[in-house]
Amino acid sequence: MTQCLLEVHDLQTHLFFESGVARVVDKVSFSVQYGETLALVGESGCGKTMTAYTLMRLVPSPPGKIVGGCIRLTGENLLDLPEKKMRQLRGDRIAMIF
Repeated sequence: MTQCLLEVHDLQTHLFFESGVARVVDKVSFSVQYGETLALVGESGCGKTMTAYTLMRLVPSPPGKIVGGCIRLTGENLLDLPEKKMRQLRGDRIAMIF
């Protein structure tokens, strides 16, 4: 069995406002094997950018918070890593292009 490069399971990010909660990433799941390419596509405002921010752990806080799920990069859960380790990974092993 081949290990996945990236596994995302039930990922959830919410934005908390005085007027209520916006579920901007709601139980997103996918996997990417080595050598595969994945594209996030959809209408304007559907959550593509917030999903990418969540994967990179760059959700603006406040008002945002990653409230559930798992992001595994080569088996390591990124949501369990301290911020210092995440800074080392960004630009070295993971990056975003706009």
